[in-house]
Amino acid sequence: MDEAGSVRMVDVGGKPLSRRRALARARVTMAADTARRLRDLPKGDALATAQVAGIMAAKRTSELVPLCHPLPLSHVGVRLEVADDGVEITAAAETTAQTGVEMEALVAASVAALTVYDMAKAIDKDMVIGDVQLVEKTKEPVE
Repeated sequence: MDEAGSVRMVDVGGKPLSRRRALARARVTMAADTARRLRDLPKGDALATAQVAGIMAAKRTSELVPLCHPLPLSHVGVRLEVADDGVEITAAAETTAQTGVEMEALVAASVAALTVYDMAKAIDKDMVIGDVQLVEKTKEPVE
């Protein structure tokens, strides 16, 4: 907050560039039958669609989170692994910038989970999205 108590975007202009990486995770719990059918749902392949949705969402994070800086992302990866009772989603984001990239990774994992939910909701009314968390973040100086 600023001196008047208003919210503000943090000024990172004086900070040096660093190579930054963040890894986030989310989980969609569902019936075993739903998990087996994720590539062949009425709407299509939920896993491929969620992967693309997560990548697209990471690129738009600053439009979704009001005080988040827009970042030049050098890489975003979203991996979905099907388990017996759901899908584990892992999202990685990387940049060389003056601020961290954890919000991009968290948004990617969250939107991928929401996409799986959206695509499977017609056949499974009891799905649960959860365990959204930052797993790690790193910062290395740029030489």
